[in-house]
Amino acid sequence: MSGRIIPAIRIIASKGCLLRQKLPINRRFIMKPLKFYLITDTHYFKNSLGAYGKEYEEFMESEQKCFAETQSINEAVFRFLEAADEADILLIAGDLTFWGERECHEDFTKLLHKFKEKSGKKIYVVTAGHDFSNNSFGFNENGRFAIESVDFSELYDYYKDFGYSDAIAFNREHLSYVAQLSDDVRLLVISNDIAEKKHIAYDEQFLSWIKEQAQKAQADGQMMIAMEHYPVLPGQPVLALIDDAWQADSKKLVETLADNGVHLIFTGHMHNQSINKAKTQKGNSLYDVCTGSVIGWPSFIRLVTVQDENTVKIESIPTPEFDWEKNGLSSKEYLIAQFEKMIRTLITAMRDNPERFMQKVNISSSPAKAKLFRIIGKKLNKMTVGQFAHLLFTSADKKIRNDSFVELAVNIVRSVFEGNQPFVEGTPEGDLLLKVFKRLKPFFRKMKDSQGNPLDFFETMKHTVGNYGIDDYNATLNLSE
Repeated sequence: MSGRIIPAIRIIASKGCLLRQKLPINRRFIMKPLKFYLITDTHYFKNSLGAYGKEYEEFMESEQKCFAETQSINEAVFRFLEAADEADILLIAGDLTFWGERECHEDFTKLLHKFKEKSGKKIYVVTAGHDFSNNSFGFNENGRFAIESVDFSELYDYYKDFGYSDAIAFNREHLSYVAQLSDDVRLLVISNDIAEKKHIAYDEQFLSWIKEQAQKAQADGQMMIAMEHYPVLPGQPVLALIDDAWQADSKKLVETLADNGVHLIFTGHMHNQSINKAKTQKGNSLYDVCTGSVIGWPSFIRLVTVQDENTVKIESIPTPEFDWEKNGLSSKEYLIAQFEKMIRTLITAMRDNPERFMQKVNISSSPAKAKLFRIIGKKLNKMTVGQFAHLLFTSADKKIRNDSFVELAVNIVRSVFEGNQPFVEGTPEGDLLLKVFKRLKPFFRKMKDSQGNPLDFFETMKHTVGNYGIDDYNATLNLSE
């Protein structure tokens, strides 16, 4: 059994008047556990639209996610979920299509309808920036060509059967809603997109709508959980430096949710596996469970068990094998190879094509910068870990001294997205990196995140390369802590 706060009414005196005030009363009852699956960033692309040719191959050199393979991957994922029998609810946390192509929305919703009819499972989605008003494209032997995409105003009609039409509360401007998942649990789905505007900070009017829905859930004796596409908390500390990596004006949303009884949100967008926690000034917690994209590494399905209003179990299931010519690789190996190709391309571009490198990392280009990055790139691409350490007046353990620096860099970047980063204190790589961060800390004394909050460089980097907190894959969360 577990305690649940439900409202009661008492009469109190205030300035000579009688007021009705809601008070919490603990009532003991049994809450039936709720289970659901969650996937995100399906980025469905209809293969027949065109994903081949020389320019396509060049484009894929620096992509984390797959493109031509996405239809096959999605079909495999939905076949798996159709047969999976631990839950009869599926949540999809946004970026449903590759770039909002009309034909992709048409095909993907057909896939969802077919899945829903065959499995009997309910589906709840949130749309996101990849789903509307984009310069959508495909590739063929002649290069890149334009494909029609949909407008924000059309998304409701495509996805009305997957959350919107049976919502108990609906905000049309944000395509946000509340759904009743079980007798005890409500789902708050919020979107930071409005007509032709993406990734916006929530205004006071929409935050008031969220607060109203959260307080109504409390008044009705309901547990409420949430879903949004954008991470509310940075997946890894270093990602806080990137404006597009997390919800704009995050602090206000965290407080609006956590201080009104919503302590758990599921997110996507960054294609990374992470579980993070924040506390408000009032001492209330919010957990952000971010899940990797099904069409790029790391590729996982979450199985979530709401055991009671304070206890939620998170499990991660590898996405299934998909049909494709993978050159003898497993699906996991194939996706990792694509991910690592992206990182290696970026590192070699610093040496061979610095203009492309600067474009990819959003650095304004100039001849002087190009020359500097070319010099740095030449050194890094042939450097050993020991030489890198020596460059920063420190030393590396003999176990890794002769390893390639590029390979270490690839492993670090991949682990940032995979989660459960292994380079902690006590490992050869972790000890070296911590020494490097201490050396560099004086140069980053005034470092701030993209929302203007001060960051400690050493602590930020330490917890970026090593996970000292919650397991990013399988964890039991205590929402009351």
